[in-house]
Amino acid sequence: MGQEFLSLYRLKTKRLLWLTGITVAAIVVFHYFEFPNGYSILSYGFHADKIPKSESGRFQVADLPSDSEIINNVTNLNQANYTDEHSLEKVNRNRTYKEKDSTPRSGFVSEQGMVSNKSSGLDESDEKYLVDGFRISDNESAAEKAGNFGSRSYNNTSGVNFTGEVDVPYESEHKLVAPTYLTPPISPSTEVRPNITPPVLSNDPNKTDSMIDERIRPSRDDATILSKNSSANIVPKDNKDSDTPVPEVTSISEMNELLLQNHASYHSMRPRWSSAVDQELLQARSEIENAPIVENDENLYAPLYRNVSMFKRSYELMEKTLKVYVYREGAKPIMHSPYLLGIYASEGWFMRLIEVDKRFVTRDPKKAHLFYLPFSSRMLEETLYVQNSHSHRNLVQYLDNYVDMIAGKHPFWNRTGGADHFLVACHDWAPTETKHRMAKCIRALCNADVKEGFVLSKDVSLPETYVRNAQKPTRDVGGKPVSKRKTLAFFAGGMHGYLRPILLQHWENKDPDMKIFGTLPRSKGNKNYIQYMKSSKYCICAKGYEVNSPRVVEAIFYECVPVIISDNFVPPFFEVLNWESFAVIILEKDIPNLKSILLSIPERRYLQMQLRVKKVQQHFLWHRSPVKYDIFHMILHSIWYNRVFTARTR
Repeated sequence: MGQEFLSLYRLKTKRLLWLTGITVAAIVVFHYFEFPNGYSILSYGFHADKIPKSESGRFQVADLPSDSEIINNVTNLNQANYTDEHSLEKVNRNRTYKEKDSTPRSGFVSEQGMVSNKSSGLDESDEKYLVDGFRISDNESAAEKAGNFGSRSYNNTSGVNFTGEVDVPYESEHKLVAPTYLTPPISPSTEVRPNITPPVLSNDPNKTDSMIDERIRPSRDDATILSKNSSANIVPKDNKDSDTPVPEVTSISEMNELLLQNHASYHSMRPRWSSAVDQELLQARSEIENAPIVENDENLYAPLYRNVSMFKRSYELMEKTLKVYVYREGAKPIMHSPYLLGIYASEGWFMRLIEVDKRFVTRDPKKAHLFYLPFSSRMLEETLYVQNSHSHRNLVQYLDNYVDMIAGKHPFWNRTGGADHFLVACHDWAPTETKHRMAKCIRALCNADVKEGFVLSKDVSLPETYVRNAQKPTRDVGGKPVSKRKTLAFFAGGMHGYLRPILLQHWENKDPDMKIFGTLPRSKGNKNYIQYMKSSKYCICAKGYEVNSPRVVEAIFYECVPVIISDNFVPPFFEVLNWESFAVIILEKDIPNLKSILLSIPERRYLQMQLRVKKVQQHFLWHRSPVKYDIFHMILHSIWYNRVFTARTR
């Protein structure tokens, strides 16, 4: 009995020991195999600073971080959570300052409605962008960019753009090297070697300066954002929930206030040494501000002007006093090569007329109130732009080199820092190409965008005039009498930019009173387009890729009341003309209400505006030999006027 009990006891003891061993082994295995790197559950615990990751529903524990890693981890998490909102905005904004400036836009494809035998449409510019510089590429959505930017920004805790190109606004993404022929010539005999043959002038009335140019074109799928209060917004693809802000709109009344404020407060650089011309400018300003009251002038219809008395006195003083020095340096075809046809003709006609002028031009630079930089922004693009390069940095460099050469050869640039120098440029790239080295100059620009560096009271809004016949630029001027203008509103043109598709979406084939079309079929001499303008009450001047459009001047040319739909656009000769007296200016967001807005204008008011359009027409006509108050003199006057009100003495 005792032996049997002892055997049973030993068996139980062995089982207990085995059970204990198995339990201990299980605990050891659990501790060392379930948790990485041998950390015990007792020693590791649930560390307060360690945040577990979730992957496919499985709970995992990451490595224990160092103090520096903990800090970086917090930064990374904040960036990751922030990417879809403000982080996307910041990174895209930095990147886009470079891309917007470097994206090429063709200047030679004409748009239907003003067609040629060479091309299918009048192109006001080619650039793929979103408002406020927010750009989406063809193959990458905004959401995808957000993910990419977020992942790339982890090591960028300093706030610097990860591209490293914040200070290189003109360089393309591909770091293309500028051609070696960019240094401007020292003498007029030196010739710039163009990379393509410039087009030949034609006097054929059915031909324009247009050339087929398939450079970078915005895709219709690359939708854009309008103003934040717009009722007709287009949302970027795959980014409908984006909080990316859009630029605010500066209304025409706000521009009026800015103009008055700048006239009172904006001053150019104080001259480094005195000159008699400074006193002459100050004397002119005093006489303009104290101009005698004009009660009746047969050539000037008072309601068209902000102050007809000041305008008349300023114009008289310009005729009496102004002297312009035209630099002779620079090689053709970029310098001294006026091109007289097409949508960029304004800069060419001004260059041609000023260089042969004997009334205002002086050969003695010491007597000059203004200095003209005789380059063509159109020929600059045509000659030096490298197709498909996505960059016009070399164009900017050419102009910078030209200014350096002028400043090194003559003392006049350095006296005022370029404030008494001016340029006349109609190509859409001109604001970007001239905003650095020529920033202090008076810039007469067709692309007059108050949100893109255009300075009211210093810069001049240059009329974009579409010239079809260089021998007779006023051919077909005028339109039908009011009684025969049966169409309420007319527009036709290519789908350039974000605004025109919205216009057509709301009004194309929607109402018999609203003749709103895309590209019109070709016709000899563009008769369809011209006849629509001549027989419509209102002509819609919708912006293209940029704020400017030749339709503004065309409407006046054909005596049709212009309806400007282009937020932040400064109308031509804004410093002297009262545009609200003869044009309708509509915010982009109000396109859905376009017809009701036009119908709300009383008939008496329409007749008044149409009469004023006919009277203001004289200021927008080119003549082979300039006449008083024509567009040549108006451009020169606006430059003179702004110089008078910004000049300072030593």
